[in-house]
Amino acid sequence: MNPRSADRGTADRGPQTADRRNAEEVPLPSAVRGPRSDYDVERIRRDFPILSRSIRGRKLVYLDNAATTQKPQVVIDRLVRYYTEENSNVHRGVHYLSEVATADYEAARTTVKKFINARDEKEIVFTRGTTEAINLVAQSWGRVNVREGDEILITAIEHHSNIVPWQLLCEEKKARLRVAPVDDDGDIILDELARLLTPRTRLVAVGHASNALGTINPIAEIIAMAHANGSLVLVDGAQGVPHMSIDVQALDCDFYAFSGHKVYAPTGIGALYGKESILDAMPPWQGGGDMILSVSFEKTTFNALPYKFEAGTPNIEGVIGLAAALDYVSLAGIENIAAHEHDLLTYATGRLREVDGLRIIGTAKRKAAVISFTLEGVHPHDIGTILDREGVAIRTGHHCAQPLMMRFNIPATSRASFAMYNTRAEADALITGLHKVIEVFR
Repeated sequence: MNPRSADRGTADRGPQTADRRNAEEVPLPSAVRGPRSDYDVERIRRDFPILSRSIRGRKLVYLDNAATTQKPQVVIDRLVRYYTEENSNVHRGVHYLSEVATADYEAARTTVKKFINARDEKEIVFTRGTTEAINLVAQSWGRVNVREGDEILITAIEHHSNIVPWQLLCEEKKARLRVAPVDDDGDIILDELARLLTPRTRLVAVGHASNALGTINPIAEIIAMAHANGSLVLVDGAQGVPHMSIDVQALDCDFYAFSGHKVYAPTGIGALYGKESILDAMPPWQGGGDMILSVSFEKTTFNALPYKFEAGTPNIEGVIGLAAALDYVSLAGIENIAAHEHDLLTYATGRLREVDGLRIIGTAKRKAAVISFTLEGVHPHDIGTILDREGVAIRTGHHCAQPLMMRFNIPATSRASFAMYNTRAEADALITGLHKVIEVFR
């Protein structure tokens, strides 16, 4: 019996020659035609149709990439092609369209596996995003392995999605949530984290990079410390995957979660990596179709990995779009992207420091291309509103990191976040807009 589902019949024979021909017809993004080392940001920008539009009569300057990234034409085209040529449910059909959709869906799992260097496709579970992936671990692994008096260790720099699921679990299990502090630069104080590791620490859950400050955490060092203590590690990779090369085997993390929409893919799709032995021991967290082998009124036998964690009809087009986005990033070169974004970070940071009354929040030595700041006498929401009139899109608020805002004794920040298609000229537009803000309020 095929481990994917008992009711699939011969659906797993896979697509025939026509489907391989479809795959070959997908055009390469224009930005990556030619040498990989030739990173031409203007050519890349032409691959993102939304960047050519105007907002309120101004050319769009999109600097809200930590919230979500824009989509290249190849991803948009791939979604359209799925719905116009391939739309069908996966895993349970013997007809042609179902075979094509199933083959593309599972090929996307292989793409994700390769992108983060997982050992096997069994270790890749599709979710709605990082949030659902973390909740999956909390509700499945956590309910089985966390007992009264146990501890979950997080840090003060975490997104709410890596706080609230553990709070809920600790409340249910009468466990304790411990928090490693950060210093004035926004770096985790590793000595304090080490001190908080105890025989009761069942799991360390830590972000790869901060969405609010941009801090890149020393994940490999934290993982080694946790494993030496006998603790498992979950990495919130929502801000890691878009900005740096990820190798889960080299990191030796137990879980790694990320969202597609942060890395040029559609919203509502993401993935959870977990070591096979750990995932295999975890119970399903949702029940329904496709996560079963057999069902009777007396007993249900659950499916094999990774399908026992994927209940119901999945976000098929999202999975396929995710693969297209990861292929696009791979072809452009994640190292090239990281270098380009670092240049933008350095340039924009220097320009922002020239603005009178502006304070950058988060000055860690290692940062992703995210800059949070405040402007003396001006509420962040007012900054965002005036910048919007100039066509500049930034994010304002607490960025789903309220405890971190409390740590810095501020209610909110303005945040500019850069991506592979941003330019120095757009950083200059941000500065010009901030001077307009100052004119209004001073």
